Amino acid sequence: MKRLFDITASGLGLLVLSPLFLILAVWIKLDSPGPVFYRQVRVGRGNKDFRLFKFRSMRVGSDKKGLITVGGHDPRVTRSGYYIRKYKLDELPQLINVFIGDMSLVGPRPEVRKYVDLYTPEQLHVLDVRPGITDMASIRYRNENELLEQAADPEQYYRDVVMQDKLRINLEYIADHSFIKDLKIIFMTFKAVVTE
Repeated sequence: MKRLFDITASGLGLLVLSPLFLILAVWIKLDSPGPVFYRQVRVGRGNKDFRLFKFRSMRVGSDKKGLITVGGHDPRVTRSGYYIRKYKLDELPQLINVFIGDMSLVGPRPEVRKYVDLYTPEQLHVLDVRPGITDMASIRYRNENELLEQAADPEQYYRDVVMQDKLRINLEYIADHSFIKDLKIIFMTFKAVVTE
Protein backbone atom coordinates (compact mmCIF):
# COMPACT_ATOMS: atom_id res chain seq x y z
CA MET A 1 0.00 0.00 0.00
CA LYS A 2 2.83 2.40 0.89
CA ARG A 3 4.62 1.78 -2.43
CA LEU A 4 1.42 2.17 -4.43
CA PHE A 5 0.74 5.47 -2.67
CA ASP A 6 4.33 6.60 -3.35
CA ILE A 7 4.07 5.84 -7.08
CA THR A 8 0.66 7.49 -7.44
CA ALA A 9 1.43 10.58 -5.36
CA SER A 10 4.90 11.18 -6.83
CA GLY A 11 3.62 10.68 -10.40
CA LEU A 12 0.78 13.15 -9.85
CA GLY A 13 3.13 15.51 -8.05
CA LEU A 14 5.60 15.54 -10.94
CA LEU A 15 2.78 16.17 -13.40
CA VAL A 16 1.11 18.97 -11.41
CA LEU A 17 4.39 20.63 -10.41
CA SER A 18 5.97 20.52 -13.89
CA PRO A 19 5.25 24.25 -14.56
CA LEU A 20 6.91 25.14 -11.23
CA PHE A 21 9.87 22.89 -12.12
CA LEU A 22 10.27 24.82 -15.38
CA ILE A 23 10.17 28.21 -13.63
CA LEU A 24 12.71 27.09 -11.02
CA ALA A 25 14.97 25.61 -13.72
CA VAL A 26 15.04 28.91 -15.64
CA TRP A 27 15.67 30.89 -12.42
CA ILE A 28 18.57 28.64 -11.41
CA LYS A 29 20.17 28.83 -14.87
CA LEU A 30 19.85 32.63 -15.04
CA ASP A 31 21.18 33.09 -11.52
CA SER A 32 24.46 31.15 -11.74
CA PRO A 33 26.39 28.93 -14.15
CA GLY A 34 25.98 25.17 -13.79
CA PRO A 35 23.36 22.45 -14.05
CA VAL A 36 19.77 22.78 -12.83
CA PHE A 37 19.95 19.61 -10.76
CA TYR A 38 22.45 18.60 -8.11
CA ARG A 39 22.80 14.82 -7.84
CA GLN A 40 24.44 13.66 -4.64
CA VAL A 41 25.26 10.08 -3.68
CA ARG A 42 23.29 9.06 -0.59
CA VAL A 43 22.84 5.74 1.18
CA GLY A 44 19.46 4.07 0.80
CA ARG A 45 17.61 0.91 1.71
CA GLY A 46 19.84 -2.12 2.22
CA ASN A 47 22.91 0.12 2.68
CA LYS A 48 23.06 0.72 -1.09
CA ASP A 49 24.16 3.99 -2.69
CA PHE A 50 21.86 5.92 -4.99
CA ARG A 51 21.87 9.38 -6.57
CA LEU A 52 19.46 11.83 -4.97
CA PHE A 53 17.99 14.64 -7.11
CA LYS A 54 17.84 18.21 -5.85
CA PHE A 55 17.48 21.58 -7.47
CA ARG A 56 20.96 23.13 -7.34
CA SER A 57 21.01 25.86 -4.71
CA MET A 58 24.78 26.30 -4.34
CA ARG A 59 27.62 27.29 -6.62
CA VAL A 60 29.23 24.45 -8.57
CA GLY A 61 31.94 22.70 -6.53
CA SER A 62 30.62 23.93 -3.16
CA ASP A 63 30.28 20.36 -1.85
CA LYS A 64 34.07 20.03 -1.96
CA LYS A 65 34.27 22.71 0.75
CA GLY A 66 32.15 20.70 3.18
CA LEU A 67 28.87 18.78 3.24
CA ILE A 68 27.21 20.76 6.01
CA THR A 69 25.46 24.05 5.26
CA VAL A 70 25.80 26.49 8.13
CA GLY A 71 23.40 29.36 8.83
CA GLY A 72 20.83 31.06 6.69
CA HIS A 73 23.39 32.87 4.52
CA ASP A 74 26.14 30.36 3.71
CA PRO A 75 28.27 32.20 1.09
CA ARG A 76 28.21 29.11 -1.15
CA VAL A 77 24.43 29.42 -1.59
CA THR A 78 23.26 31.28 -4.72
CA ARG A 79 20.68 34.08 -4.62
CA SER A 80 17.97 31.83 -6.02
CA GLY A 81 19.25 29.02 -3.81
CA TYR A 82 18.54 30.98 -0.65
CA TYR A 83 14.80 31.07 -1.41
CA ILE A 84 14.71 27.61 -2.94
CA ARG A 85 16.21 26.20 0.27
CA LYS A 86 14.14 28.37 2.62
CA TYR A 87 10.87 27.01 1.21
CA LYS A 88 12.29 23.48 0.69
CA LEU A 89 11.76 23.71 -3.07
CA ASP A 90 15.19 22.15 -3.63
CA GLU A 91 13.74 18.87 -2.34
CA LEU A 92 10.93 18.62 -4.93
CA PRO A 93 12.98 16.72 -7.58
CA GLN A 94 13.20 13.85 -5.08
CA LEU A 95 9.73 12.97 -6.33
CA ILE A 96 11.72 11.41 -9.20
CA ASN A 97 13.59 9.25 -6.67
CA VAL A 98 10.27 8.24 -5.11
CA PHE A 99 8.72 7.37 -8.47
CA ILE A 100 11.62 5.13 -9.53
CA GLY A 101 11.77 3.41 -6.13
CA ASP A 102 14.95 4.78 -4.52
CA MET A 103 12.93 6.65 -1.92
CA SER A 104 9.52 6.95 -0.29
CA LEU A 105 7.53 10.09 0.49
CA VAL A 106 7.98 9.39 4.21
CA GLY A 107 10.99 7.71 5.76
CA PRO A 108 14.34 8.50 7.36
CA ARG A 109 16.21 11.17 5.40
CA PRO A 110 19.09 9.55 3.48
CA GLU A 111 22.61 10.36 4.65
CA VAL A 112 25.93 10.51 2.83
CA ARG A 113 28.26 7.54 3.21
CA LYS A 114 30.66 9.54 5.40
CA TYR A 115 28.10 9.64 8.21
CA VAL A 116 26.53 6.23 7.65
CA ASP A 117 29.97 4.71 8.24
CA LEU A 118 29.72 6.07 11.81
CA TYR A 119 26.42 4.31 12.60
CA THR A 120 26.29 1.68 15.33
CA PRO A 121 24.85 -1.76 14.42
CA GLU A 122 21.53 -0.69 15.96
CA GLN A 123 21.48 2.62 14.04
CA LEU A 124 22.03 0.76 10.76
CA HIS A 125 18.42 -0.44 11.07
CA VAL A 126 17.35 2.94 9.61
CA LEU A 127 18.53 1.39 6.33
CA ASP A 128 15.93 -1.39 6.60
CA VAL A 129 13.35 0.90 4.95
CA ARG A 130 13.36 3.23 1.97
CA PRO A 131 14.61 6.71 2.86
CA GLY A 132 12.08 9.49 2.56
CA ILE A 133 11.64 13.06 1.43
CA THR A 134 10.34 13.91 4.89
CA ASP A 135 10.26 12.45 8.38
CA MET A 136 9.65 13.51 11.98
CA ALA A 137 13.35 14.32 12.41
CA SER A 138 13.25 16.72 9.43
CA ILE A 139 10.27 18.52 10.94
CA ARG A 140 11.91 18.77 14.35
CA TYR A 141 15.20 19.96 12.83
CA ARG A 142 13.78 22.19 10.09
CA ASN A 143 16.03 25.01 11.36
CA GLU A 144 19.10 22.80 11.47
CA ASN A 145 21.31 25.29 9.59
CA GLU A 146 20.70 27.96 12.22
CA LEU A 147 21.50 25.48 15.01
CA LEU A 148 24.77 24.55 13.35
CA GLU A 149 25.65 28.21 12.87
CA GLN A 150 25.61 28.66 16.65
CA ALA A 151 27.88 25.66 17.31
CA ALA A 152 31.60 26.16 17.95
CA ASP A 153 32.31 23.15 15.73
CA PRO A 154 29.33 22.59 13.39
CA GLU A 155 30.67 19.30 11.99
CA GLN A 156 31.16 17.80 15.45
CA TYR A 157 27.83 19.14 16.72
CA TYR A 158 26.02 17.60 13.76
CA ARG A 159 27.77 14.26 14.17
CA ASP A 160 27.54 13.99 17.98
CA VAL A 161 24.22 15.71 18.72
CA VAL A 162 21.93 16.33 15.73
CA MET A 163 22.61 13.10 13.84
CA GLN A 164 22.26 11.00 17.02
CA ASP A 165 18.88 12.53 17.85
CA LYS A 166 17.67 12.16 14.25
CA LEU A 167 18.63 8.49 14.29
CA ARG A 168 16.78 7.97 17.59
CA ILE A 169 13.64 9.60 16.15
CA ASN A 170 13.86 7.54 12.95
CA LEU A 171 14.36 4.25 14.77
CA GLU A 172 11.22 5.03 16.79
CA TYR A 173 9.36 5.67 13.51
CA ILE A 174 10.53 2.36 12.00
CA ALA A 175 9.48 0.43 15.10
CA ASP A 176 5.93 1.81 14.93
CA HIS A 177 5.15 3.18 11.47
CA SER A 178 1.85 3.03 9.65
CA PHE A 179 0.15 4.52 6.60
CA ILE A 180 -1.92 6.83 8.83
CA LYS A 181 1.23 8.03 10.58
CA ASP A 182 2.83 8.71 7.19
CA LEU A 183 -0.15 10.86 6.16
CA LYS A 184 0.14 12.77 9.44
CA ILE A 185 3.87 13.42 8.81
CA ILE A 186 3.11 14.68 5.26
CA PHE A 187 0.48 17.05 6.67
CA MET A 188 2.88 18.27 9.40
CA THR A 189 5.58 18.86 6.77
CA PHE A 190 3.27 21.03 4.64
CA LYS A 191 2.23 22.96 7.74
CA ALA A 192 5.85 23.52 8.78
CA VAL A 193 6.87 24.77 5.31
CA VAL A 194 3.86 27.08 4.95
CA THR A 195 4.30 28.64 8.40
CA GLU A 196 8.12 28.98 8.04
